Amino acid sequence: MNNLKLYTESSLKLELQTDEEVVQFSAFDIERNRLFFLSSANFVYTTQLTSFHNERMKSVAMLPAEVHHIDVETGDCVTSFDYLMEKEALIVGTRSGLLLLISVDGSGSEVVGRVEGGVKRISPSPDGDLLCIISGLRQILVMTHDWDLMYENTLEDFPEGEPNFSEQNDFESSISWRGDGKYFVTLSDVENSNTSLKKLKIWERDGGSLHASSEFKNFVEGVLDWMPSGAKIAAVYDKKSEIECPTVVFFERNGLERSSFHINEKNSAKVELLKWNCSSDLLAAIVRCENYDSVEVWLFSNNHWYLKHEIRYSKQDMVRFVWDPTRPLQLFCWTVHGQITMYNFIWISAIMENSTALVIDDAKILVTPLSLSLMPPPLYLFSLKFSSAVRDVAFYSKNSKSCLAAFLSDGRLCTVEFPAADFWEELEGKEFYVEASSFESTFGSFQQLVWLDLHKLLVVSHYGSDDYNYVSQGSPNEEPLGFCVLEIDLECSKDHVPGLPTCSGWHARISNRKFIEGPVICVASNPAENCTAFVQLNGGEILKYASGSGFSGEFLKQEDKSFSSSCPWMSVALVDNNGLLKPLLFGLDDVGRVHMNRMVVCNNCSGFSFYSNLGDQITTHLILATKQDMLCILDILDVLHKKIDEEYNFFQASNKYKEEEGRNFIYIWERSAKIVGVLHGDAAAVILQTTRGNLECIYPRKLVLASITNALIQRRFRDALLMVRRHRIDFNVIVDYCGLQAFIQSAADFVKQVNNFSHITEFVCAIKNENVTETLYKNFTSNSCMDDNKVGALRVSKDSYVENKVSSVLLAIRRAIEEHMMESPAREICILTTLARSDPPALEEALERIKVIREIELSNSDDTRRTSYPSSEEALKHLLWLSDADAVFDTALGLYDLKLAAIVAINSQRDPKEFIPYLQELEKMPFLLMCYNIDLRLSRSEKALNHIVSAGEDHFSDCMNLMKKQPQLFPLGLKLITDDAKKKLVLEAWGDYLSDEKIFEDAAETYLCCFNLEKALQSYRSSGNWRQVFIVAGLLKMREDEILQLAHELCEELQALGKPGEAATIALEYCRDINRGMALLISARDWEEALRIAFMHQREDLVSEMKNASVECASLLIGEYEEGLEKVGKYLTRYLAVRQRRLLLAAKIKAEESSMNNFDDDTASEASSNLSGMSAYSAGSRRSSTVSMSTTAGRKSREAKRQKSRGKIRPGSPGEEMALVEHLKGMSLTAGARSELKSILVSLMMLGKEETAKKLQRTAENFQLSQMAAVNLANDTVSSDTINEQADTLENYVQALKSEVQKLEVFSWRSKVFLSS
Repeated sequence: MNNLKLYTESSLKLELQTDEEVVQFSAFDIERNRLFFLSSANFVYTTQLTSFHNERMKSVAMLPAEVHHIDVETGDCVTSFDYLMEKEALIVGTRSGLLLLISVDGSGSEVVGRVEGGVKRISPSPDGDLLCIISGLRQILVMTHDWDLMYENTLEDFPEGEPNFSEQNDFESSISWRGDGKYFVTLSDVENSNTSLKKLKIWERDGGSLHASSEFKNFVEGVLDWMPSGAKIAAVYDKKSEIECPTVVFFERNGLERSSFHINEKNSAKVELLKWNCSSDLLAAIVRCENYDSVEVWLFSNNHWYLKHEIRYSKQDMVRFVWDPTRPLQLFCWTVHGQITMYNFIWISAIMENSTALVIDDAKILVTPLSLSLMPPPLYLFSLKFSSAVRDVAFYSKNSKSCLAAFLSDGRLCTVEFPAADFWEELEGKEFYVEASSFESTFGSFQQLVWLDLHKLLVVSHYGSDDYNYVSQGSPNEEPLGFCVLEIDLECSKDHVPGLPTCSGWHARISNRKFIEGPVICVASNPAENCTAFVQLNGGEILKYASGSGFSGEFLKQEDKSFSSSCPWMSVALVDNNGLLKPLLFGLDDVGRVHMNRMVVCNNCSGFSFYSNLGDQITTHLILATKQDMLCILDILDVLHKKIDEEYNFFQASNKYKEEEGRNFIYIWERSAKIVGVLHGDAAAVILQTTRGNLECIYPRKLVLASITNALIQRRFRDALLMVRRHRIDFNVIVDYCGLQAFIQSAADFVKQVNNFSHITEFVCAIKNENVTETLYKNFTSNSCMDDNKVGALRVSKDSYVENKVSSVLLAIRRAIEEHMMESPAREICILTTLARSDPPALEEALERIKVIREIELSNSDDTRRTSYPSSEEALKHLLWLSDADAVFDTALGLYDLKLAAIVAINSQRDPKEFIPYLQELEKMPFLLMCYNIDLRLSRSEKALNHIVSAGEDHFSDCMNLMKKQPQLFPLGLKLITDDAKKKLVLEAWGDYLSDEKIFEDAAETYLCCFNLEKALQSYRSSGNWRQVFIVAGLLKMREDEILQLAHELCEELQALGKPGEAATIALEYCRDINRGMALLISARDWEEALRIAFMHQREDLVSEMKNASVECASLLIGEYEEGLEKVGKYLTRYLAVRQRRLLLAAKIKAEESSMNNFDDDTASEASSNLSGMSAYSAGSRRSSTVSMSTTAGRKSREAKRQKSRGKIRPGSPGEEMALVEHLKGMSLTAGARSELKSILVSLMMLGKEETAKKLQRTAENFQLSQMAAVNLANDTVSSDTINEQADTLENYVQALKSEVQKLEVFSWRSKVFLSS
């Protein structure tokens, strides 16, 4: 769906040597980019194509050319002319049969041969190895580039005998090679016939045998060309005898006719030349008509031939043309008078900004609004018919007004005003004839055509071109060559008929005229300002044009508004930048670079377009198609703020495509498909056209979500829901984007707008406790969409959001339905859905509603509500479909309605043998026992206990058994049971349970409540609470000997439990055993208490025993701390060595990874993961493949071994480094150790062992300092990438720590009297 637009047009004139000579032939030199022309006076003009690019459009420009003369015998003339790449020379054939090789470098000419009968046509093969010649005697001669004849064939088939070559026949013939040079085709006449019938002959290169031939047809003589790709051979049928216009016909290599199309001219028209371009997609023809000659360019797409461009010349020019052999869209036309024009074409999308397709086809424009129907050409909604072929078209659409301006090949301007979009469907299949607008004067060729405003056009006119001379019927010298920007006002003298386009009565008047130096590349209207446009000059310079005033000087100073190179494709996007609307200029140059002002957005683009919201027409996304067949979706604000490298990794030279695919780009499934348009607003589609011509419409997830969020911002809930359903988006996006509280507040609007219970039910069933904007669509919701203007700025925390989302949303929907929707069966079904899908499901309330419906049905009354509800069976089946059948049956039982439970069981297809006996058994029970049994089945313990207690004293045993089976019911049982005796039984049972569970303290308290002192004493004894044991013993009034016996037993038990201090207290206070008490105190290392007891009883032997024990303990502690000090140094040294090796290994791997930019991401991630599993001495990098192949069972086994060996330090293991750090931290002095140190130091001083105490304090202090310093050093280095061998030492950290010792609480155990020594 593209139109062929004339991009640039450059005209130069050959300075012919004589006034009488005319240009007859042309030839191309691909290697040196030269064009040769041969005149009737036998002058060869050599021109460089660069001359066209250096043209200055101020006056009539002459084409610089080298001139060589060919010496030809008198009376002889040149009949064929071409360029031989192998010889780097021109080959010329004459009527007398001479073959001349002419060097264009000035070394003269050479006669290389003579052909009997004269030369009619010369055609080199595409590879330049062979030369095919047709002689005047209808002979085909094929020779090598060394002029050796390979073979000779006759052009026609002679029925009998040898051919008679005595006479030279006057005929025209042509030769065309296939692109690969394996075959060539000729046209031959019927021998000895006066008819004009001819046939195609396809010859093989090797040997010259006839490969195939066509049937005899009325071919136009000399018009023949083989498509370079080899698929078709183009020729022309002469249909004058049938009073029809000429027909272009296509043949296959086997000589069979394949397809054809008519030249839409009068039957007097004649096709003189056919030529394919180098890419085989365009076919150009010269058509000679009565009043003019034209160069027509045709395109084949979707099995239809389109006339995409027509250039008209006057009859006197006798125009000819040649395609550039390497540039498929560059055409050179030349006249017999030496005027040479280079036309550069570009393909532009035929789809306008409002998604309306305007496809040019000869004198028609095929109109299709793609927003109504996606119809590929040649299909269309309606068409516009013009007086001549359409060359360019401009479309205007704003504020429900739509206009079209078309420039025709005969130089006329036509204008059409369309009806409102609502009437377009009524125009289907119709054709409207458009009359040309009346002009005050004539103009040159319109190269650019754009609307400034409704009824105001801006055009760029090219003066001095050949088609201008035809249009104005003037001569090239009457007007100067150049470009002129014209502002044209349009007025219509006819009233607009509603529902029909206005195609006549238009008048055009020039209101402003500005001349410009140099060619104009492109013109685009400015959507930010009315009646303004941007004009691009050669080189990418941008000018701003304003209606009435012309070009703005201030704008020219803004260099950032220009491109760095010429961009044939230019568009302007209207962007909202923090509330300020500004235009952004985008351009695409010939090499595939997309420019935004001076910045290059993409380097390998094949096309681009914009997506915008229909309401404000503000562009939100830039859509690119790359040459790697990727469709990329870019947020326009990211482009504006130059965040492309940060947000879009696929533009960089890396392979990070997997994480980006689907998020920011889509792979185009068909190679070389192009972007032709975009459906804006809620449609959110990108239209691609494949090389075959068919249209494909895709819906990128990013654009779809943008359209949904835009609808939510505008509170168009129905449109948002329809888009979610159409594109299979998660329904949760509607809630999550709005915000939970905001959606709850808008639930009524949501329900009223949707007004479709089926859609609401579908929405309700999809709600889940997840924020999809932060999970599923996290990468698709762009910053441009997530703004502060969204529906509901109020949000809650993530945890509470996920926790209560389903219940909150469904409750809000249910209330909105009940308040704002009329009662109907569908309404009730929707309400049941909200109850069933709640979290947890509100099945009880749902069944209550079904019970109400059932009661209405059983009432046998004419209740009007019966028509407002579905049947109870239908409602129940819907509930069962949404919920677990077992859960619904249990809920029905929980309502203690056996009939309802039976109905649920029947509709859930339960086996009657299972539920009928059970329900019958329940029905026979008293109501409370029935409830009790149902509660037990449903595990409703509290209700079961309540019912069994209410059932009476006869069921007290069942009550006790229930509480014993479910001990959590004991507190409730104590509340429900009022009898004191039964309460005691409950308390005793509770205490027994707690005792069995070894919760002895609580058990003892429970026994005390029911006055069971024996069990309370035993529970306290089991818990080790000896003080409470003696209290309870007092309550039991035990004898003294029983208490003494109890004290001895407790003393032994506490000693066995590792509580020698408490055992010592019992021995001293209850047993009166001083020696045993002292021994226990010494065992508990309670030195100060032991010393107090010894002096209290004035026992010197005990003092001496205590003294010896304290000195011995001090010696043991000194040894332990000295050993610990040694271990600290050892572990720290080991840690620093391991850490240093790891850092070196990490640096090495990082350096290797930096040189792996061209590797796949999986390789890089594997290398980094290997590092995380290495120790400083491991060989993980060598065994990476082995490690990656380990099974899940192996990993679990290794994990189990790690759990068992935790706490051990295994040299070379991956966790060695952190294990060393944790071990150093575990060596710190505990609070108990510090208390013990303080106690023994005081005792040693009291016993006169100052030196021992001093040594102990010094050793313990050194150990504690070293341990804390080592931990500080490890913590500092573990988070650092380097280790300083001079600064990161234990000595430096110990010295730093000593200065802070006095402030640290952990050193408060020290005795200050020893600090100075």
